Formats: sequence, structure tokens, C-alpha cells
Amino acid sequence: MRGVSRTSHAEAAERLEALLDRTADPAARSQLGTELFAVTDLLDSSISLRRSLTDASRRGEDKARLVERLLGDKVSADAVDLLSGAVRARWSEARDLADATELLGVDAVLAAAEAGGRLDAVEQEVDVAGRALAGDRDVRSALSRRDATPAARRRLVERLVGGSLGEESRVLVTRMAAAPRGRRPEEAFDLVVEAAAQRRERLVARVSVATWPTEEQQQRLAAALSRSYGRTVRLAIDVDPGVVGGMRVQVGDEVRDGTVARRLQAAAEQLGR
Repeated sequence: MRGVSRTSHAEAAERLEALLDRTADPAARSQLGTELFAVTDLLDSSISLRRSLTDASRRGEDKARLVERLLGDKVSADAVDLLSGAVRARWSEARDLADATELLGVDAVLAAAEAGGRLDAVEQEVDVAGRALAGDRDVRSALSRRDATPAARRRLVERLVGGSLGEESRVLVTRMAAAPRGRRPEEAFDLVVEAAAQRRERLVARVSVATWPTEEQQQRLAAALSRSYGRTVRLAIDVDPGVVGGMRVQVGDEVRDGTVARRLQAAAEQLGR
């Protein structure tokens, strides 16, 4: 993706992370990913649908209503909300919407692994399974055949490596094998490995504040935390009136509590000694 499509995908990815922040349940996150893969297949199956949903001359609200009409009773409200936001954006090419939806699905499944403490294992399992499948000449040929159905590819992968994989790895490996979308097998598996590496390298800072910070304030805080930790830090913001003032920042097990309430508590503890 290039230009405006890259920006639209980045915005959709941020909305996905906001949705994921609302639930730490791995099963719910994985289900969202599976639904996004199904939407990708739907978009791939109809060029007229892709064009309708990316037509810059149509109002965003009209395209969002089309999404609701098509998917409202087929996928979760979160999936509909995510795609509705995506179609309101602009896309350089109609296919880019499908590509972005697939990437969001991969991220959702990886987020499920992250919630279950299995992200490192998934990255390794997908890498090993992908290299094994793509490196076998007969298997590679079977996966690359144009007349092979997704179901046939899925059965082959399940038979060869399904039993050795964790749940998220199995979902991702079978997905990439069943629906390569014109890519060579190794390219499809590399897409997942690269996405897992990017997610693993990020840190999430959970920020509690009394009022929602401005965009500039968020950017400054994210930049400061990224410099402090030497890694990209994404903010997950929670507005809590009980904070009173200042903010509480938690990154992993480390908590930086600069709220007024905490400073008052600390002062009271000093006086009580």
C-alpha cells in the first residue's frame, strides 16, 4: 500500500487497537481476526463491492450503511464498526481495502496470542511451520496450484502441521496457506512473522488521566516513553475522574504514578511516620 492507503490503514489499525483494549479475552480477539479474514474473502470475491466501498465520489456514511446492510447479521459489532470506519477513509486502489482488512485480521489474532502470553511462541511456530511447508517441493506445489481450493489447502496444512501448533498459530498458518491471495507460500508466512515481530517490539503504556489529553500531549508522552524504554510505545488511555490531576502510567509491571491523589497519599504517609 502507498500514499493515502497507507495512512488509511494506519488509522484503521489504531481503531483496531482501541477495540482490542476493551477486551483481554484471547478467544474474543481471535474471533474478531477470523471475522476480518471472512470479510477479506468477501472483498476478494467481488470487484464491484470493493469499488463501491472505496469510491471516493460516494459519501462515507453511505458506504458505512452498505457495510452494515451486508455484514450486520454476519459478524460482530466490532468487525462492522472497524470496517465502517475503514470505508469512510480514502484508498488509492480498491484492492488496498481488502489488503488492509487482512492485515487487521492478522493483528487481531496476534493480539489474542499476546493476551495469552503466547506471542513469542506464535512468531516462532509460524516461522518454523512456514519454512517447513514452503521448503517441501511437493507441498509447495500443492499449495501454489491455482485449481486448489482453500478447503483442500487447509486440510493439507492441518494434516501436516496442525497438531504441532498452538491455537493462534494454527489459525494463522492455515489462513495463509488456504488463502495466499496471489503470494508465494513463503511470502504469506513472512507477512505473519513480520507482523508478530512488530507487535512484540512494541510496548503498551496504560495511561489513566482525569480528562482526555490533546493529540499533541499524546504525541509528546508517547515520544518521551519511547525514548525512555528504547522501543516504540503505544498509549492506551483511560479517563478516570478519580485521578484528580496528573496521570498514572503503567508499562508492564512498572507503574509511574504522578496523580494528585498519589502525591497526597504519599504526603499523608510521611506525616504519619
